[in-house]
Amino acid sequence: MDTTSEIKEFARTSGATLVGVADLAHFRDYPTFPPDLLLPFTCAVSIAVALEDDVIDAIDQLPTIEYADHYRAVNEKLNGIAGKVVNWIKERGHKAHAVPASAFADPDRLMGHISHKAVARMAGIGWQGKSLLIVTEDFGPRVRLVTVLTDMPLTPDGPIKNRCGECANCTEACPVGAIKCVLPIGEYYASRDEAIDFGACNDRTISNNAIPGIGARVCGVCVRACPWGDKG
Repeated sequence: MDTTSEIKEFARTSGATLVGVADLAHFRDYPTFPPDLLLPFTCAVSIAVALEDDVIDAIDQLPTIEYADHYRAVNEKLNGIAGKVVNWIKERGHKAHAVPASAFADPDRLMGHISHKAVARMAGIGWQGKSLLIVTEDFGPRVRLVTVLTDMPLTPDGPIKNRCGECANCTEACPVGAIKCVLPIGEYYASRDEAIDFGACNDRTISNNAIPGIGARVCGVCVRACPWGDKG
């Protein structure tokens, strides 16, 4: 088994549902926090953990307390997996750095140190849907993501075809009409404003955060609406 296969297998046995590798050469002009975040690294390992269907299916127009709790628990699980992968890489003499799940470098704009979704798209985890979420073939957008940066020589995967087509489920389900129902002009959206009304989406998550028992900037309505994740 080669090193790329080994690290993917290790991540899966550590609890990952999906694992892919992205070539960071595609991200050299991509905004990161700090700007030199990627300088020591050549690859990114994208790790996804699937969300529980019964939790997602219970979402209606607002997130449930169970969803908020599950969101936090899965983020914690992802960070634990990423920590194990970092140690695995370092034990083999290479650099590695975990970018935590749902950690905001710029909370006002909901921007992380690097976009987990952009990395996951380039790692072949899924395509970026009209909601901007990563949509996987087996789980739809019902996944959470974490990223490990490394200089370990790994064989990168590549993006897969966007399969949203003419589907408008997420657009129709969005309680604030934030999803514009447009496909990217190229392989990916040039900016998130091309796909969504970020202000409306952001305001909704802030409002949800204040709901007693939620305490997280979550929504989940478009996650539940996507037919790729609906096993019912």
